[in-house]
Amino acid sequence: MPVTVLLVDDEPLVRAGLRAVLEAQPDIEVVGEAADGAAVIPLVRQLRPDVVAMDVRMPLLDGIEATRALLRTVDDPPRILVVTTFENDEYVYEALRAGADGFLLKRARPAEIVHAVRLIAEGDSLLFPASVRQLAAEYGDEGGNRAARAAMERAQLTEREAEVLRLMARGLSNAEIAARLVVGTETVKSHVSAVLAKLGARDRTQAVIAAYESGFVAPG
Repeated sequence: MPVTVLLVDDEPLVRAGLRAVLEAQPDIEVVGEAADGAAVIPLVRQLRPDVVAMDVRMPLLDGIEATRALLRTVDDPPRILVVTTFENDEYVYEALRAGADGFLLKRARPAEIVHAVRLIAEGDSLLFPASVRQLAAEYGDEGGNRAARAAMERAQLTEREAEVLRLMARGLSNAEIAARLVVGTETVKSHVSAVLAKLGARDRTQAVIAAYESGFVAPG
């Protein structure tokens, strides 16, 4: 089955470019488009895409609020890939904090766009870990840090789960973590699932942001 994608951007040329790149791949299908975040929820309910590739800045409802609304109101929501002009953008970080699974620069090369969609759909690696770390270092606020520290303390991760979370924050995939720890991939998947459940994180991106904001892992 192909990875299905919904494109959300107020610039028609951006949507056309993304569609052309993605539909050139045999394993990816663009199932719909929208010009604003306000249209995301009804389209997701109608089309059930695997991934929503969404601009972070839009005139009526931006990608941050659209992400929050989507995750709050839709059962089994799709993966969310924020598409942005600027990498070092507080809007991007807020979208990730709101629940987006990763971000992609509009100037990315076609191969990077395809890789990002596939990686987000698979969900077993962190997209652009160095950039996420940089965003956490610059935009993580003190109030958020206090809340994240409390959540991390409540999680009571085991020593092995803590080790897995640190490796996740470095951007290692499940297979790479398994090789580093000399265990099976299924064992790593179990540890990752336990980390997400204990932290109340939707995916590894949210778990890694919690790790940075709590001070469990230094973002610098």
